Amino acid sequence: MKILLTAFTFLLFSFVATAQMDAMKPEGLKVGDAAPDINTVDQAGNNISLKKLLKKGEVVVVFYRGQWCPFCNKFLGKLNDSLSFITAKGASILTITPETKENIKKTIEKTKASFPIIEDEGLAIMKNYKVNFAVDEKTIEKYKGYGIDFDKANGSNGANLPIPATYIIGKDGKIKYVFFNADYRQRVSVKEILDNL
Repeated sequence: MKILLTAFTFLLFSFVATAQMDAMKPEGLKVGDAAPDINTVDQAGNNISLKKLLKKGEVVVVFYRGQWCPFCNKFLGKLNDSLSFITAKGASILTITPETKENIKKTIEKTKASFPIIEDEGLAIMKNYKVNFAVDEKTIEKYKGYGIDFDKANGSNGANLPIPATYIIGKDGKIKYVFFNADYRQRVSVKEILDNL
């Protein structure tokens, strides 16, 4: 009976722990949701207003983890290479990151990105778009073994990252396309972005 009770207790705590972890996972916004406004400055100090950009055309909002992430760099490089196809459809790109301005410069060096990159200081944009999560201690230590220190990479944002999601926001201010995958190795193709503009 004791063994059965112990097994039941273990399963119960495992279930609760799993449920708590699932509750902490970001879910992202959905197609049809109103896109939260973005009012900030980009890496060059230019004022960025999502509402103003939407008056000109649709906006592709991309969240990326940092210049230390090869998957992010590859994706941003592809976006930059295809920027003329995106702008030809009347759309623009905004990229959001928790990394510091100093590290954004490294991202630009690695990817040649010529679109606005926004340091989400305080994580307000990531929280509004429901993509943010706190990195667990085990992962923090693992990344430190690879030479990645989130406090150095993100400054006051610390060990917080976004799911590397992509949203396409229609001129009406509503989200018309979402790519949201917790597997940081997976990114939307440029073709799929173009097909949904």
